[in-house]
Amino acid sequence: MRFLDTNIFLRVVLDDDASKSERCRQLLLRIKNGDEDATTSESVIAEIVYVLSSRSTYGLSRQAIHEALEPILTLAHLRLPNRGLYLRALDVYAEHKIDFEDALSVAHIEDRGFEAIVSFDREFDHVAGIRRDEP
Repeated sequence: MRFLDTNIFLRVVLDDDASKSERCRQLLLRIKNGDEDATTSESVIAEIVYVLSSRSTYGLSRQAIHEALEPILTLAHLRLPNRGLYLRALDVYAEHKIDFEDALSVAHIEDRGFEAIVSFDREFDHVAGIRRDEP
């Protein structure tokens, strides 16, 4: 099994370097078909979202990021122990004006049934079912 870095996903989504993008697409196709197993991490997924949303670089919309990443994150042979959390975070990110890292926190809170998040970030106040407390 191999670990996929951020730039592998970015080349596929952005298609900004024909040769590298094609090699990355072929890799993901092999993973999709079960010819190869791979994994990545929560930090890589967060970095992908950060780079794609960066106004100074690519500035993709939240919905475009959701649409680009969801098919990749659902590849059957991409081993993601927290796949459901990542997909839920993508949904929260697309639906609310909240950083992706905070959307990941929402997914963790929901998954573990925590009663509240302790934070000064008021963005959490707009996510149904999440209670924010200040220290």
